[in-house]
Amino acid sequence: MRLYDFIDTDSPVLISIPHAGLEVPTEILSRFTPEARLLADTDWHVDRLYDFAPAMGCSMLTARYSRYVIDLNRPPDDANLYPGRDTTGLVPVDTFAGQPIYIDDMTPDMAETFGRIDGFWRPYHDKIAQALDAIRARHGYAILWEAHSIRSQVPRLFDGRLPDLSFGTVGGRACAESLADIVTTAASHPSGAAYSQTRDGRFKGGYNTRHYGRPKDNIHAIQLEIAQATYMDERPPFPFDEPKADQLRASLRAMLQAALDWRPGA
Repeated sequence: MRLYDFIDTDSPVLISIPHAGLEVPTEILSRFTPEARLLADTDWHVDRLYDFAPAMGCSMLTARYSRYVIDLNRPPDDANLYPGRDTTGLVPVDTFAGQPIYIDDMTPDMAETFGRIDGFWRPYHDKIAQALDAIRARHGYAILWEAHSIRSQVPRLFDGRLPDLSFGTVGGRACAESLADIVTTAASHPSGAAYSQTRDGRFKGGYNTRHYGRPKDNIHAIQLEIAQATYMDERPPFPFDEPKADQLRASLRAMLQAALDWRPGA
């Protein structure tokens, strides 16, 4: 069972894509409701959106299994990353729309949850840690780029429409301010479309950004949450929109190139 795909390059940037996976073990899928089987909360096509990045020199780690199996961007103790706000858990039991994922009383028990942590969550995080350590050993520092997307409107989680690009740096604690500045500036690349953006707004960074972003240890992490309306149709079956995606890729290329060119202390 292959849990993730990994492309290794010789650059300081590792792109992590924890929520684009579509695979679900048969035993788990058999307990899903019809709504859950749509896997609607997937970070649809994010791996395809960033398919140019390895050629630029970025390493890439992409999960193969759905976030409905386990959320690789949540802490293993399932602590709420946004206290006081409604959110989904480590092993989600409902969708972003509040619909149940499991039929009747077939939700995972504690033993099953621990099994999923050991079987799916831990190997992904072991690989992130290993890759970041190797990058830091080669370059003296490492950059973790957490690549995410979400429907532009999710009433359960936030009011109104999300900005097109939501950057998360945990209030500046996960990466050097100079890195965040050049990346967000590059997002307005003239060859791309005009995208609205925010930094450390509704999305300050999930577990991965918070856990691995340690600038004092020469590991910098930044999360980019993209509103899916910028590159796809948000309605089932969630098709990719190549012309829109190409416009967005121009800005993504500029952002990643800025990250590749950045140096600590510069």
